[in-house]
Amino acid sequence: MALTDTACRNAKPAEKDYKLSDSGRLYLFVKTTGSKLWRMNYSFEGKQKTLSIGVYPGVTLLAARTTRDEAKATLAAGKDPMRDHIVADDRKFRTVAKAWFNGRASGWVSSYSDRIWSRIEDDVLPAIGDKDVAEIEPSEVLALLRTIEDRGALEMAKRVRQTVSGIFRWAVADNKAKIDPAAPLRDAMKRAPRQKHRAALREEALPEFFKKLHAYDGEKQTALGIEFVAHTFVRTAEFRYAKWEEFKGDTWRIPGERMKMKKEHIVPLTSHVQGLLEKLREESNGSEWVFPGVEGYKPISENTLLFALYRMGYRSRATIHGFRTTASTVLNESGLFRPDAIERQLSHVPLDEVRSAYNAALYLPERIRMMDFYSKFLLAKDTDLTDLLG
Repeated sequence: MALTDTACRNAKPAEKDYKLSDSGRLYLFVKTTGSKLWRMNYSFEGKQKTLSIGVYPGVTLLAARTTRDEAKATLAAGKDPMRDHIVADDRKFRTVAKAWFNGRASGWVSSYSDRIWSRIEDDVLPAIGDKDVAEIEPSEVLALLRTIEDRGALEMAKRVRQTVSGIFRWAVADNKAKIDPAAPLRDAMKRAPRQKHRAALREEALPEFFKKLHAYDGEKQTALGIEFVAHTFVRTAEFRYAKWEEFKGDTWRIPGERMKMKKEHIVPLTSHVQGLLEKLREESNGSEWVFPGVEGYKPISENTLLFALYRMGYRSRATIHGFRTTASTVLNESGLFRPDAIERQLSHVPLDEVRSAYNAALYLPERIRMMDFYSKFLLAKDTDLTDLLG
């Protein structure tokens, strides 16, 4: 018996997927998720095939029958209708992916957004880009993820799954899909080896570290830079490109374009750090950069401070980024500050935080106290300086 629009509209999901048959081998495939998908079975060159026509009610019963009739005409001409079937552009995964990307990219630095789109373009679109976003099955997403895993990029596969999942959630919100087929694949992913974290100093190693730092026989600016980073625990790009105009009194405002998540960051400056800056200004010889390179017109190279740590005997024992780990450990173990305030000072911004609601000064009074505590903590470990101060 032929279907009616009322029967299609009233079809409810059940414990198992089921079919509502129409004429000419056309049927409505009702999934347990509530999705209703038009399908047509046919034979071509001795093989049984299934043509995906679209999603109800976006594709009406009348439109599905029209596509069925066109497919039968294609078959009668000796051609495979699946090869000629065209998915509407606005329903293609690639179109939805671009819309999702455009909606997110404004909140990312260009290097990060370029990396995200490159993953989509290289690893996702070739596999499912032209498919109807509502008809993509978990098995199809898993297949493209397995391709990434097979080349040994296990962590990359994990990130791609997260990105694809975000795109499908966007499609669900835009009423172009009912489910996110990437969501149930989390447990199907191969596990990556435990990540080796960048070396960081433990509390008990700090006195020896500061003793070696004060004995460093290289450029004075380099030694001052290492101490500056130890007290402020900022990322390499954040201090390398620092300009004197960013420092006002006891506050350093790092512009959003230099931050990982493209949001302005405030670093409260303790009295000790301000003293370091005075010494650094003397070393900068009038340059606009706080840490100028040899020529003065551009900042120091990316590895200047790291190589200094190597010279001090800390290869594989400490890194510039590791100062962030040290600070996080000390501040969290102190129990004196809220984790959210610590995370904000580390400039760890939740990915789903609404950009317009971001507040660079959030928890600032607590962060000022935190930075003062941490600076004094480091000074207490700096035995040479403690002896000097009596």
